[in-house]
Amino acid sequence: MPIYRADAALLPEGVARNVRIAVEGGRIGRVTAGAPVDGAETRLPGLALPGMANVHSHAFQRAMAGLTEWDAGGQDNFWSWREEMYRFAERLDPDTQRAIALFLYIEMLKAGYTAVGEFHYLHNRPDGAPYAPATAMADAIVSAGKDCGIALALLPTLYMQGGADGRPLNKRQQRFGKSVDQILSLRESFRGKDGVASLGLALHSLRAVPPGAMQEAVAQVEAGSPLHIHAAEQVGEVDETVKAYGKRPVEYLLDNFDIGPRWCFVHSTHLTPDETSRLARSGAVAGLCPTTEADLGDGIFPLVPYLESQGQIAIGGDSHVGVDPAEELRLLDYVQRLALRRRNVAAIQSQPHTAARLWSAAARGGAQALGLGSGAIAEGARADLVMLDLEHPSFAGRDAAKSLDTYVFVAGCGAVRDVMAGGKWVVKSGHHALEETALAGWRQALASISG
Repeated sequence: MPIYRADAALLPEGVARNVRIAVEGGRIGRVTAGAPVDGAETRLPGLALPGMANVHSHAFQRAMAGLTEWDAGGQDNFWSWREEMYRFAERLDPDTQRAIALFLYIEMLKAGYTAVGEFHYLHNRPDGAPYAPATAMADAIVSAGKDCGIALALLPTLYMQGGADGRPLNKRQQRFGKSVDQILSLRESFRGKDGVASLGLALHSLRAVPPGAMQEAVAQVEAGSPLHIHAAEQVGEVDETVKAYGKRPVEYLLDNFDIGPRWCFVHSTHLTPDETSRLARSGAVAGLCPTTEADLGDGIFPLVPYLESQGQIAIGGDSHVGVDPAEELRLLDYVQRLALRRRNVAAIQSQPHTAARLWSAAARGGAQALGLGSGAIAEGARADLVMLDLEHPSFAGRDAAKSLDTYVFVAGCGAVRDVMAGGKWVVKSGHHALEETALAGWRQALASISG
């Protein structure tokens, strides 16, 4: 059983010095703060953080990041971006899917993400016909996750209609379409499969899935399995749902479903005060994707009242215009500062350091949202550690707590040195064993789909 001693570590109670961490069978054993030096230990120089979960990923969109930053008429918005995404998705096949995912997941590990929730809806051939096997695109995701060592929560996504009014899928949406029986069958194919750390189900949105079909699908998913849904990302989505169902998306879901801790409401950007407090009290997790939400012009999540109501948060990369948990947390806090015109809005008396509060909350909420026993450096948790290099120039002359603030708000992923996932060191001195191979595959994949 390896026993490590970190110079400093972020524990549930805060940053501590000289922390002894035992690891056995991919899990953390006893954790002792203020431990004396023991010659049998392996020193972990720097600051240890619990690994972060990226709870909302559309892996294929990493390959289109940066390709939509132009507009001749000044009228670009989420819905025009979505059409560009549809066109891009038509170019992909299982081989390019795997190459993109492998490159992305290694990027995630090097940045400090140790788990990812893949909200997977790119199921079919461009014409809507199934692959042979029908699981080919999901198989590519699982293969990439297994090879690089990230903990993959696979979230096969139900997508049935083109809008809340029940209109059929359009030509470009045919790639995404599955019936309830088809998505549950696909999901069952991955039960117990090597490379799948957690198996959940995603309901794309109230626009794309009729409520009756949602109820039917949820009823057949075993208790405790993660359930994810896009909710209230855009004003247009809210208006469409009100027109179809007489209620706003989050209001409708809270009124008609047994919402609890296994649910993750992705985005939840446009909430009323009542929805904010009800969602927080439900125990569900708000899966926030600040870089994508900023890129798409979604809006600003009501973080402060949500946290004041004891709401659980997690972070996701979504379209992967950013692949850095520190950047997601920084932007999450900064947009609140802009909206409220004050600083350190997430800090509280018991946790005055903003970075420590946000990292701890997002790591804990992310583990909950993905159904993984991780998210903290604590006995029994999955052994996921992110080691910050305190020799990084930005940390000069600072204690561990202030170095954590500096990491989130200044240095970012460039300060990540080593990463452990499930008890195995997958990144050492900033290097992943497969990164050169993955880079070559990435370049080949992008060359094949460019144009």
